[in-house]
Amino acid sequence: MLQRIQSIYLLLAALVLALLFIFPLVHDVYVNGQTVSVKVSGVYTAASGPAEQLQAFIPLSVATGFVVLLPLGILFSFKNRPRQVMLCYAAMGVLIGYSYWVSSTVKNAINDAYLSMSNYGIGIILLSVSILLIVLAQKAIQRDEKLVRSADRLR
Repeated sequence: MLQRIQSIYLLLAALVLALLFIFPLVHDVYVNGQTVSVKVSGVYTAASGPAEQLQAFIPLSVATGFVVLLPLGILFSFKNRPRQVMLCYAAMGVLIGYSYWVSSTVKNAINDAYLSMSNYGIGIILLSVSILLIVLAQKAIQRDEKLVRSADRLR
């Protein structure tokens, strides 16, 4: 059942999570005499010219790749809807833990620098959007399961 609405939600969730590699979590923050941007792949200078990586977040980058694959794994277990629902709940828990890890990494990267609302990047919002999309997919999967059960009662 790859043509169902939950498939769209799960594909969008994977796409949104993949955008974390592109968009910064925090940008234009003054740290140690430099203006920096923080992405899931590391800390970059925001100087004129090409961005230079100051610090790499290899474990966070690998975890981001894993988190991108989670909704796709849920999508391809479409033959077992109860397992899909369970995996959606697990993915939400993983994403909440991942969000905490991202926020603590950003906090450690910028030390005691002051953050205003204008410093937050799109990457922070993308995590919440992906959780919302997985919740919507989980609700659609449960509706499908309810529909199948009601059709089985009629037989």
